[in-house]
Amino acid sequence: MQYLELKNELKDFTVFSTKDIIKIDSNFHSQRLSEWQAKNYIKKISKNIFIFSDIDINESVLFLIANKIYIPSYISFEMALSYYNLIPESVYGITSATSQKTKSYKTNIGEFIYRHLKTSLIFGYKLIEINNHNFKIAEIEKAVLDYFYLNSYLKSENDLIELRFNVGEFIENYNRDKLLQYLEIFNNKSLEKRIYNFLELLNNA
Repeated sequence: MQYLELKNELKDFTVFSTKDIIKIDSNFHSQRLSEWQAKNYIKKISKNIFIFSDIDINESVLFLIANKIYIPSYISFEMALSYYNLIPESVYGITSATSQKTKSYKTNIGEFIYRHLKTSLIFGYKLIEINNHNFKIAEIEKAVLDYFYLNSYLKSENDLIELRFNVGEFIENYNRDKLLQYLEIFNNKSLEKRIYNFLELLNNA
């Protein structure tokens, strides 16, 4: 397979894997990947994951890449909170939830951080379409719960102030019933107490 053939076949792919290539050409030789990297046609993101070098890297592209690098996963925690304008935009790394072990990948386009949640907590995400493909990101309610779940220090009003949490934005966009429904699935008394304290702070804001 020639590079231009690959580019044409995968023109709608923001990020692709060796498996995607083999689906097109079952006789594909992986040596070509090294050649194309040397010519700066493609860039390696992680093992068997690549992007075309001329792609415009933006937030949505990074989210698609994050979903592809480590499966199953969805954007959550700080990155999702930033996406919903709940915390300032300066977030270090693309953070995701996964049922696999906690892991991170440092690449030439950024760091991708995956934090483990048990399988029963891998829910509450939605699909956002980009270039005929979808990335998975936590719904606003689940992003908050995921973050509070793994950050047990968040208990007081001062903690929220230090987080610079955008209370007004959250109140305007979240669904209380959905939040409480999701909270019940966590089945965690400590989290439940902290979330109810959080909601009380919202009411008094």
